[in-house]
Amino acid sequence: MDNKSKVKLRTWLEINRKAAAQNYKVFRNMIRPETKLMAIVKSNAYGNELLGFSKMQDEFGADAFGVDSITEGLALREAGITKPILVLGYTIHSNVRIASEKNISITLSNFEALHLLVKEKTPIKVHIKIDSGMHRQGFFPRDAKKVAGILKKSPLIKVEGVYTHFANAKNPSFTEDTGKQAAEFKIAADIFEKAGFRFLKHASATSGTMLFPEYHFDMVRIGIGLSGLWPAKEVERALEKKIKLFPVLSWKTIIAETKILPKGDRIGYNFTETFHKDTKIGICPIGYWHGFPRALSSIGHVLVGGERARVLGRVSMDMIALDVSDIKNVHTGDEAVLIGKMGNNKITPEEMAAYADTSSYEIVTRINPKIQRVFV
Repeated sequence: MDNKSKVKLRTWLEINRKAAAQNYKVFRNMIRPETKLMAIVKSNAYGNELLGFSKMQDEFGADAFGVDSITEGLALREAGITKPILVLGYTIHSNVRIASEKNISITLSNFEALHLLVKEKTPIKVHIKIDSGMHRQGFFPRDAKKVAGILKKSPLIKVEGVYTHFANAKNPSFTEDTGKQAAEFKIAADIFEKAGFRFLKHASATSGTMLFPEYHFDMVRIGIGLSGLWPAKEVERALEKKIKLFPVLSWKTIIAETKILPKGDRIGYNFTETFHKDTKIGICPIGYWHGFPRALSSIGHVLVGGERARVLGRVSMDMIALDVSDIKNVHTGDEAVLIGKMGNNKITPEEMAAYADTSSYEIVTRINPKIQRVFV
């Protein structure tokens, strides 16, 4: 297909390669040279697009990749990524052989799964998840000796890593919580080491890596930080004078239609807004199907002509209406920015999350994966 015959996009995401490279350097410089960096690319790489973003991290030098499912892991292998891949989420037992064939490591976090692996007699690499206090996946530290004993008798199961996840590492005011979890994790890890296993210890995700260098261990797991987003406001306030992150993702659309509506008219589903003056509106061909939260109805903003335009009425499935009355020269086909910079203004995932009463993680990961990502 030549360029002339390509379909012009109504909405798209731009992924900034330079910003991604800068963020990778920020975190690589934050850890010791011998500490490995696992790029967490689950959930469509936090909205950045699984394959394209992972290939960039591979080029930058990431040592390993963390995914949520075997499906994501297989996609990376098919894309040519040969470095270690760890499935962080639940792996259905019937997929263990596929993981083995493709050299994908899985998380081992409960006795049911362990007993099935022992019976399977399939060579498989595992990272043992320790529940140090967050109480999702994981063996309790008190179970470590029993787990080690079973694994010592199961030579086909290779213990590649032992890890945990901190529940409260996003707030530097609660260092005691993270310290307690780290202590519990060390107890379990020591048991496996004394049993003769040699493995990678890892516990810190983005915020833990930034705030708790003493818990970097052998590897850190960086997810949202590689996108140039702060993991929490508390982390940003604590470190913004020392660390600079570079937002990678911009989300754009176009003005598809404009019209002037008279004072007194109402707009959108349920006529939730009434115009108190003659109002020029712009229609954008995006909605909650695309990942623009319905919670932004009547309160969210979009950048048009470098200025802020408020969302009018309900966010629909595939369209939103904007008040462009105070913005000069708005025409059909003009670019509009949902996330990113335009002129002297910007809209961030954090801002959208605040309006929608959620987190920036949810905003970026729920941008529809069918929307084309353009790497610039």
